[in-house]
Amino acid sequence: MSFTVVIPARYASTRLPGKPLAEIAGKPMIRHVHERACESAADRVVVATDDDRIRQACEAFGAEVVMTSPDHASGTDRLAEVVATLGLSREHRVVNVQGDEPLIPAALIDQVAANLDAHPEAAIATLCEPIDDVASVFNPNVVKVVFDQVGMAGYFSRAPIPWARDLWAAGQAGEALPATTRYFRHIGIYGYRVGLLQDFVTWAPAPAEQTESLEQLRALHHGARIHVEEAVEPPPAGVDTEADLDRLRRQMA
Repeated sequence: MSFTVVIPARYASTRLPGKPLAEIAGKPMIRHVHERACESAADRVVVATDDDRIRQACEAFGAEVVMTSPDHASGTDRLAEVVATLGLSREHRVVNVQGDEPLIPAALIDQVAANLDAHPEAAIATLCEPIDDVASVFNPNVVKVVFDQVGMAGYFSRAPIPWARDLWAAGQAGEALPATTRYFRHIGIYGYRVGLLQDFVTWAPAPAEQTESLEQLRALHHGARIHVEEAVEPPPAGVDTEADLDRLRRQMA
């Protein structure tokens, strides 16, 4: 199983500017992410950034860095530039690890790469975890996913899917989840075949993608198959806000 990890790292985060360089336990956050990625079975780990401050910090601890355009509309566009710069073949596998997940288990990185190997019909692999409470099912910030018996995604949504028709009144959350149905939260780690990335940036955005603000719906709209599997380990929370950063600093102190 040969694959490359790409870690996108932007300085201009809306909620937490300079986030990749935030110090945690004596190291910049991006170094923690890089170290977790290097614990995986990846042949190569690359940081992709559009900021020279991040490049300098990464090169200082020995990371390989690819500079990318600051004008990309999405993270997938940035990945497509990276694979072009690296000259990767269409069948090569790339795992996208977010630069704000300093505790990501290497096992999850290996899992999505292995799933692409095991499912040649899939162009993308990703992960999920069970949802056990009604509030999360109805929370639009928790992306839900449904998939078939072999793990191929049917749809991703911010809405409660599947809808429990007989349990919930129209438009209202009930007090319980249906006993016969499992609900799953999408975990935002992706494994891609390079050919999918090359094709993706040529496709027009899908109507559902624009409505839900979920980029993966463009892949489904254009016929790409996405394999989904329950994560082998619970993913720790990433860092989106100053409060998240403070929590993680206390945890890793």
